[in-house]
Amino acid sequence: MSETIHVPNIGGEGEVIEILVKVGDRIEADQSIVTLESAKASMEVPCSKAGTVKKILFKMGDTLKEGDPMIELEAESATAAPKEAPAPVKEAAKAEAKPAPKVAAQAAASTPSVEQINVPNIGGEGQVIEILVRVGQRVEADQSIVTLESAKASMEVPTPKAGVIKKLLFKMGDSLKDGDPMLELEVDGDSAAVEAAPITFSDVAIVDQDGSQAPAPEVRGGVEQINVPNIGGEGQVIEILVNVGDRVEADQSIVTLESAKASMEVPTPKAGIVKKLLFKMGDSLKDGDPMLELEVIGSAASAPAPTNKQAAQPTPSAVASAPAKAQVVASAPTAAPAGSNAKVHAGPAVRMVARDFGVDLGLVKATGPRGRILKEDVQNFVKQELQKPKAAASGGSGIPPIPEVDFSRFGAIEEVPLTRLMQIAAVNLHRSWVNLPHVTQFDQSDITDLEEFRVAQKALGEKKGVKLTLLPFLIKACAHLLLEMPDFNSSLAPSGKAVIRKKYVHIGFAVDTPDGLLVPVIRDVDKKSLFDLAKEASELAAKARDKKLKPDEMQGACFTISSLGHIGGTGFTPIVNAPEVAILGVNKASMQPVWDGKAFQPRLMLPLSLSYDHRVINGAAGARFTKRLADILGDIRSMLL
Repeated sequence: MSETIHVPNIGGEGEVIEILVKVGDRIEADQSIVTLESAKASMEVPCSKAGTVKKILFKMGDTLKEGDPMIELEAESATAAPKEAPAPVKEAAKAEAKPAPKVAAQAAASTPSVEQINVPNIGGEGQVIEILVRVGQRVEADQSIVTLESAKASMEVPTPKAGVIKKLLFKMGDSLKDGDPMLELEVDGDSAAVEAAPITFSDVAIVDQDGSQAPAPEVRGGVEQINVPNIGGEGQVIEILVNVGDRVEADQSIVTLESAKASMEVPTPKAGIVKKLLFKMGDSLKDGDPMLELEVIGSAASAPAPTNKQAAQPTPSAVASAPAKAQVVASAPTAAPAGSNAKVHAGPAVRMVARDFGVDLGLVKATGPRGRILKEDVQNFVKQELQKPKAAASGGSGIPPIPEVDFSRFGAIEEVPLTRLMQIAAVNLHRSWVNLPHVTQFDQSDITDLEEFRVAQKALGEKKGVKLTLLPFLIKACAHLLLEMPDFNSSLAPSGKAVIRKKYVHIGFAVDTPDGLLVPVIRDVDKKSLFDLAKEASELAAKARDKKLKPDEMQGACFTISSLGHIGGTGFTPIVNAPEVAILGVNKASMQPVWDGKAFQPRLMLPLSLSYDHRVINGAAGARFTKRLADILGDIRSMLL
């Protein structure tokens, strides 16, 4: 038999922002049906009986208040609770909501005294995230003193009496719980203890008998398709982090995507059970692509702490549908904090994310109902800020900005956007150039004999399926020198007072791709043969051009080689790839006349350009490095000595 279930006494009205069930769902008693949000709080409204949903009598955006029809339910006779059943709970709530007795009238005549004010019953503990008063300030009864935040809610804790603050007994970051000392207050003689605030829907939180937050009932919704959020581009699936049937939490990572420059884990915005994965290894995913089918699971979250408001009548029926073991605790009345973050409409979890990223919520555009800021809004704000081109500021480094010029005044123009890779490289190169005092040492190496040896090994290389170029010789020679001259295989410590010498030899080499430069890294170069290096360099270069490099294949380099030998030139100034301390630039070798003491001889000379961080490497060390490198390349047998 169907019956209409109405909205219980919620102490006001709210807008429907989430529907947690659908027609045909079987629901349990006390299972949440809908999430309502008012200007001050949000709550999930439960159904008082178990049964099957036959019809939903509201839609997204509707406003519901006490007594409004909510659903038509085919109730289960065995589980349908008689209306009289909740009476004991109501009575308990009434008893809990009775106002505290007033202070005797004789207190009005008493003289001011200093009292210690303790944290009232807040049903748990929270971290101090904002101090709303200062020593010497006069406060009124019920004025908020401090904002506390737990994992689920934030609240402002008031003082029950008026007076002048003599001492604050906490500091930013402290954890406070029921009964902890809060402040010393010089109480006014006519101050009386404030009556306990009446309980309404937006003022209560359900806690277990031991004082801990009661777990919210789990609500299973329908199966939803979850799409890839706005990730600012596309990436290839390189790792699948969940399986069909796994239960996932909101913001849990589902898949790792990799672009040409970076990798990222893509989360699901909702909790639930994975019913189907809509991608496979190697697929390319971009913004809005289907990602998975999820049986959404919600939970009745505790309402955020309310702001100061006029006292209302107690509403014990608001907790009539709660489990019998639960009790009702009045939340602390609050006032709007002075900080810009507190003036916006955002929940505690969102504020925690904002603090982690250092984001002022006042700058974030809200997309949620009633101007509410969502987690996604904060994440999108951070992403937009990171993607903004870094303007050359006149502060900090003291470099004046380049003036903006309207080039169209002089003729036709075309604006071509930089690739994402080029934008990232520009930021990194500028950072290195500004922070590192660069010096470049130029030299030449006679590689005539080396080239003859390389050509002689060509046939052997072909048998091994490897093309032996000059690059493996350069990599091997540099590795030999990094072990011989360990300051070149180091990084400056963050303190600037020491160098960190590395006991491994990983060398990166620049690869020119259509999207920009990439630097794959060959690990443990000192332990590999020339043919091993040639093969690995060829494979990594191909991966770079095909956009298949993994993030760990571009990390960990101790030293970098940038070769322009296939193009030409006689020298250039490569920029050190911080936190490395040196980089070798190589140009095209050319035949030049070299005096041997008797006559000029034609020799194949290779230009070398070594840039280094002058904070770690001095000029003499730089010159010795290029001189030793030229000697080794001139006679590779010296590496065996």
